[in-house]
Amino acid sequence: MPPMSKHLDTQLYREDIIKDPLPRIIMYYQTHHDSSDNLISALPLAQPGSLVTHVILAAIHINEDPENLTLNDHVPDHPRNNQLWSELALLQASGIKVLGMLGGAARGSYIRLDGSAEQFEKYYGPLRDFVRGKNLDGLDLDVEEVMSLQGIIRLIDRLRSDFGEEFIITFAPVASALLDPTRNLSGFNYADLEAARGKDIAWYNAQFYFGWGDISNTNMYDLMVSVGWNPEKIVIGMLTNPTNGKGFLPWSNFSPVLASIRSKNQRFGGVMGWEYFNSLPGDVHEPWEWAMQMTNLLRK
Repeated sequence: MPPMSKHLDTQLYREDIIKDPLPRIIMYYQTHHDSSDNLISALPLAQPGSLVTHVILAAIHINEDPENLTLNDHVPDHPRNNQLWSELALLQASGIKVLGMLGGAARGSYIRLDGSAEQFEKYYGPLRDFVRGKNLDGLDLDVEEVMSLQGIIRLIDRLRSDFGEEFIITFAPVASALLDPTRNLSGFNYADLEAARGKDIAWYNAQFYFGWGDISNTNMYDLMVSVGWNPEKIVIGMLTNPTNGKGFLPWSNFSPVLASIRSKNQRFGGVMGWEYFNSLPGDVHEPWEWAMQMTNLLRK
């Protein structure tokens, strides 16, 4: 890992992000520890040469016991996470926004938030307290289970009411859901959601992998823009390593595609990588290299 002083003294370097946060460079951070339970530090994402704008901490789960909120498989305040929270605060101090990701492939969180008013309050309260206690800058709502449009609107409205206008609310739909509501994991129609609460949604981390999207050319992205999606709100999601799932593309394949999209859309929303710990080309030894190469491609 680079020396600590190199990747924290970034205030002047990050003035570029303050002036123009687009295109965003977003890194999902789900694997926090290695097989020996040592923290996989994300601090190198703040070093000069990396203009990461957001880190999304995954994954928060609402379980049957409303007081048993978990970050992956452990309670958030488990001792193994002490250094994690300290380092995330340092990332925030460097200018990187840190969001939490709620949900994902492990289902149950949104079903519990989609019930009666009484049930919603029972399960929402601990989530609100967690977000507030950890000083998160926002929540990424990864709804991979059936939820009603009314239910997700209720959640958005409460988050906005409780955390204010600066709180970042994003979604992580599969890319096809932005074009075809029948090719969707979330239940509700994203076009209907955008019409109803678009002012409260900062952007969509569209998953262009696992067979739900194609970033080997610009066709799918261009179609999204042509049917009315704002380019600022579409973040192209990609896998950072072939071991992270189906649909990985090497740099030589997708870099010209992203460069083309960037040239055609000056307000391009950006990219996100799933996930940090083994990002290529550095892999587990230097996973921050993905962010540095993406910075050179999109922000130079």
